[in-house]
Amino acid sequence: MTSLLLILLAHIIGDFFLQPYRWVEVKEATKGRSKYLFYHVGIHIVLMLLAVKFFNWIPVLIIGVCHYFIDLSKLSFQKQNTRVQWFVGDQILHITSILVVWYFWHDSLNTWIDGKIPDYWLAYGIGVLFLTRPMSITMGEVLKPFSQNIPGQNDQSLSKAGRYIGMLERVLVFVFITGQHWEAVGFLIAAKSVFRFGDLRESKQRKLTEYILIGTLLSFGTAMAIAMAVESLKSI
Repeated sequence: MTSLLLILLAHIIGDFFLQPYRWVEVKEATKGRSKYLFYHVGIHIVLMLLAVKFFNWIPVLIIGVCHYFIDLSKLSFQKQNTRVQWFVGDQILHITSILVVWYFWHDSLNTWIDGKIPDYWLAYGIGVLFLTRPMSITMGEVLKPFSQNIPGQNDQSLSKAGRYIGMLERVLVFVFITGQHWEAVGFLIAAKSVFRFGDLRESKQRKLTEYILIGTLLSFGTAMAIAMAVESLKSI
């Protein structure tokens, strides 16, 4: 399980933390001709090789090749009105390819932290990390079709404030649930509702209300699901 968690960590870092937005723009413009596509896949391979101490490079190479063709398919076939579907499908295929390869090679995959860090604590760290920038990017893509229908709502907002608020609330939900304090999650939801009430009352816009509700449910729901998944590792 340790090797799987470290490979997933390498994927998260490579896909969300070490891929500048500029690379994404160039890749979408030039498709398979972009050098950044090869840089991106190369970073994934290097990170995964580091995770398994550079042993058993064959499964890592297979994952890297799968990553290349999945990304190439996304770049080649996605349209402006199918970005969300391709984004979600892209991540599902990446995770699936990792799980399939790990299933066949897990007995021979060794990592540099085998036996040193419990899988639970490793999964805990990965969960917190995913709920920051990766989940923020994911929510931005998923909610973009809705936010485009609400013009002028960010005119008086602090730059990137909503993104950091979302990160903090997801991490807090995760910490509360893994700490067995579900009542604190209810308090957090109530507090957010109080602060948002003025926006909803003054705007009198049904679209904004629905947008905030979708975003809140998605944010809290994801944090709860990941927290419960991490908690389930305690019994393994």
